Amino acid sequence: MPKIEDLIVGQAATTKELRHLISVVATSASTVLILGETGSGKDVVSRAIHAASKRKGDLVSINCAAIPSELLESELFGHEKGAFTGADTTRKGRFEMAAGGTLFLDEIGDMNIALQSKLLRAIENRTIQRVGGGKDIPVDFRLVCATHQNLEGLVDTGQFRADLYYRINVFPINVPSLAERSVDIPMLIDRIMDQSENIENRPIFDESALTELAKYTWPGNIRELRNVIERATVLFPARNISGKNVRENLLRLKVPNHDEEQNALWEASAGLTGVSGDTEDADATQTPLPHPSHYQQWFAYFDHIDIRRHLSDVEAVLIEAALEKTDGKISSAADALKLRRTTLIEKMKKLMIERPISAHNEEREAS
Repeated sequence: MPKIEDLIVGQAATTKELRHLISVVATSASTVLILGETGSGKDVVSRAIHAASKRKGDLVSINCAAIPSELLESELFGHEKGAFTGADTTRKGRFEMAAGGTLFLDEIGDMNIALQSKLLRAIENRTIQRVGGGKDIPVDFRLVCATHQNLEGLVDTGQFRADLYYRINVFPINVPSLAERSVDIPMLIDRIMDQSENIENRPIFDESALTELAKYTWPGNIRELRNVIERATVLFPARNISGKNVRENLLRLKVPNHDEEQNALWEASAGLTGVSGDTEDADATQTPLPHPSHYQQWFAYFDHIDIRRHLSDVEAVLIEAALEKTDGKISSAADALKLRRTTLIEKMKKLMIERPISAHNEEREAS
C-alpha cells in the first residue's frame, strides 16, 4: 500500500498542509469532503486517505457526473433480478463493493436531488436497499466525497440538500490549485514522467523552461500539466526544452472567440499570486493580490485581450466583494477600496451593482 508521501508529491507549504490533514483524518471513521478545482487531484487525495486508513477493504470509486442519473441509483445501491428491463441477475452496488473499505463519491454536487435523499439514509442508517428490493442490507464503508462546485451555493438554490451537505461536510479538505503550489512543478514533472509508458523519449526541461512553467497560471491544474508533459514528449522526444519552447509550443493558447478569451483571462487572473521575480522563496513572498508585472506574460499565451471589458469586470468583482465584506455599508466599502463615497456610488450605478439585501438597514448618512 503506497504512503501519503508517495501519492502527494511536493514541498510547497500548501502541499505539506494537505499531507498533514490527510494523516490526521485517515485513521478515523469520519466522512471527508474533498474540495478543489477541476484537475487538482481530488481522486489522488481519496487514494491517499484510503491508503493511510489501514482499512482492509477496497477503495471503490464512482463519478456521479459521468453516469446518467437514471443509472446512478443502480450503480450505487445495486439491483435485484427483474427490477427493470435488462436486470437479468441480481447485482451488488458500489456500497456493498466497498464493504470494509472506502467509498469515494466524486463530483457529488452533480447527484440529483431525489437520489440525495437515498444517499442520506444510507449514510445515517448504514443500510441500503437494492433497486427492486425491500430488504435492508447492512453496509460497512468509510465515505469520502469530492466536488469542484460550491455546495453551499447549491444548498441556497435548492439543488443540494442541506441535511446531506452537513452530513458529508464533517472533515473538509481543500486541495490547493497548481498555481498555489507552483514550486512543486519540477517534482510533479519527474513523477509524471516516471509513470509514462514512453519514458525512453523523456525530454529535459532546463531552468528557463521550469521558470516559464512556474509563471503559468494552470487553469487545468495537474491534469493540464500532465497533458503538457505528454505534448512535450511528442514534440521534443529526448531533447532539451527551453523557456521559449514552453511559451511557443507547449502553453500557447489560441483563443477562438471573445467569450472564451474572457473566461481564459479570468482563469489566468484567478491563479495570479505572489510577486514576480525569484520563485526560490515563493512561500514567503506570496500575497493574495496579483502583482501588475504578471500581466506582462499574458501575450505569451493570448492573442487578444479586451482590456476595457476585463478591467471593468475586475472593478465590478472588487466592489461587490467590498460590499459583502462590509455588510453593504457603502462608506466602509469605499474606505476598503480607497475611494470617495460618492465615487463608489457612481461606479455602482454605472456597473449596475446593488447592495446586499442585509444592507437595507445601513446607516442613513447624507450623500
